[in-house]
Amino acid sequence: MEIRKLAIDEHPCTRGLYEEVFPEDSKSFVDYYYTEKTKDNQIYVIEEDGAVQAMLHLNPYQIMVGAEEKTAHYIVAVATRKEYRKRGYMALLLKRALADMQKAGEAFTFLMPAAEAIYEPHDFRTVYEQDRKVYRGGLPGEGRAHTAWEDGKPFQVTELKEEECEETALAAEAYLAEHYQVYARRTERYYSRLKKECESDGGKLLVFRRDGAIADCRLCVRPGEEASKEKPKIMVRAVDVRRLLMSMRLKELTAFCITVTDPIIEENNRCLVVTGTEYSGVMLMDGKEENSEGSITVAALTSFLFGAKSVEEICLEEGVGLSPRLREELRKIVPLSRIYLNEAV
Repeated sequence: MEIRKLAIDEHPCTRGLYEEVFPEDSKSFVDYYYTEKTKDNQIYVIEEDGAVQAMLHLNPYQIMVGAEEKTAHYIVAVATRKEYRKRGYMALLLKRALADMQKAGEAFTFLMPAAEAIYEPHDFRTVYEQDRKVYRGGLPGEGRAHTAWEDGKPFQVTELKEEECEETALAAEAYLAEHYQVYARRTERYYSRLKKECESDGGKLLVFRRDGAIADCRLCVRPGEEASKEKPKIMVRAVDVRRLLMSMRLKELTAFCITVTDPIIEENNRCLVVTGTEYSGVMLMDGKEENSEGSITVAALTSFLFGAKSVEEICLEEGVGLSPRLREELRKIVPLSRIYLNEAV
């Protein structure tokens, strides 16, 4: 049994496992994925008996965290061939991928779980439920626009054209920057890829214009087509605790010493002195254990920093013990609670 990261030109060798484990994906979508997404992603595999028996894909995104742009990887296509399951292969792949992301200086990673219970033992925590906007009015005629009314306002709706991707990205980026703290950065390439992704599954991306300006971009869902009522969840895991903490903003002057524990990424096990103001943001130094005011698990810290749990809630978790003063200091951190991560793969 061997764990390794494939070279780009080896990525196609995982397609057979993908199609076997994810038969619900159409051939046209898998064609898109293995033509487009595997150009720049990373694929980790476990090879045994002369073939790939398990895999994990890391798809790169440029993520805005406040005003900072960070590279973060979306974990997808985690799969093990049926005959090789219950051997801990997923845990081995996750550990290797997390270690490599930490060495690369990435602050966090994220995924959409088939079930949250699968990833919770690996310290992933749910921080967001996807809320994808769709349009149910049917496709406009080819090359023509039609009018859609929403909230009493008329919009001209057309299918997104390749030459409109840059304009769409600029409009989306302006809106997301104003309303969210964490989101995938919108670029011309982002929408060009998303357009191909939607079309690979028989869908279309539609542009909504009002007074000539782009106001929205949505996937078209045909009238009568059923959409899942269950919102997909997004789970996050801290990869480099220090880098994640240094992305945080503060409400006022803050100073505390805390011990972080991480059973998987050894480099995250450390005592940290956290200081800063509302102007500087978080500044870090290594601290001494004897000065620590409490201990927090990497999972609880992730839940807190991404606004999924309050200080009071994380204090109820196993492995968390915070002094009264430390609890008050933690409340001065501005959580990353305004999240918009609606990507599918």
